[in-house]
Amino acid sequence: MFFEKTLESKEIFNGKVIHVMHDKVELPDGTVSMREVVHHPGGVCIAALTEDDELLFVKQFRYPYQETVLELPAGKLEKGQNPLENGKRELLEETGAIGKEYLSLGKLYPSPGYCGEIIHMYFCKIDHYEQQQLDDGEFLNVEKIPLKKAVEMVLNNEIPDSKTQTAILKTAMLYKQLKNIGETK
Repeated sequence: MFFEKTLESKEIFNGKVIHVMHDKVELPDGTVSMREVVHHPGGVCIAALTEDDELLFVKQFRYPYQETVLELPAGKLEKGQNPLENGKRELLEETGAIGKEYLSLGKLYPSPGYCGEIIHMYFCKIDHYEQQQLDDGEFLNVEKIPLKKAVEMVLNNEIPDSKTQTAILKTAMLYKQLKNIGETK
């Protein structure tokens, strides 16, 4: 098993969302190298499916890319909060939807070469809708896209967001398996 031992750690930046460190590490062969690490509290992403087999999406402007991005409902983890509970809150806030039958789709490491962020992904079926509760300064549009079309959009490079791609493809595979089980009963 490979391991890199931290020898020194220097804080470069401490912001509201990220914390950046510059670390000196000892490599498995004993040599010394430097690592730049972005610490992030993590996130959550929800693939919420309607009774008509549509996924709920949000379209919002993403400043780093200077473009509007189509994504599944998602958000930053709040300190001390359970990822699933955080995901339920984000789904309600962004779309007004309340889910049921939540299943974990696992974890995603978006950029393991320099960032410690972990995104927890979940699938749910939509139970009902309540009032959307956007945060101050949050602007987005909600869209419904059939699951089959969403898979095509991923394969056609129309959805560049990694968490959304992964959650869509995992949801499609899971949904196919569940349908096959139901057909064999």
